[in-house]
Amino acid sequence: MVANERAAIAVVDDEAGVRTMLRRVLRQANYEVAAFASGDDFLASLAVRVPACVILDVHMPGLSGFDVLAQLRTTGRIVPAVLITASDDRALDRAVLDAGGVALLHKPFASDELLATVNATLHHDGHISGNRNAGGR
Repeated sequence: MVANERAAIAVVDDEAGVRTMLRRVLRQANYEVAAFASGDDFLASLAVRVPACVILDVHMPGLSGFDVLAQLRTTGRIVPAVLITASDDRALDRAVLDAGGVALLHKPFASDELLATVNATLHHDGHISGNRNAGGR
């Protein structure tokens, strides 16, 4: 899939400023973006539309990014997930992959890094190999 095909990307983060920044960067790259303040709101939206990719914050009130991944697995929905975190805990890298996430980006990350990760996610099945933030490299 090419970015100009307007792939739908969901952004799930409890911080409004982060949602705004991610939405802006992704829209400038010609993605269609739906933003959600909680995992519950995102999961409810799946009844209407399943995105090509979801960007999920790891730590949120209510459902965490890991909880959302577990719910997706339980319902059998396949939505490639890029998780984001402000934590510097490198154990999260492996935990994200083990939970079914495609990659983990540590905040702050550059717009180019986000776009490269999303693009790789849309073009590959399974985990992204070679992503410096996946697998603790």
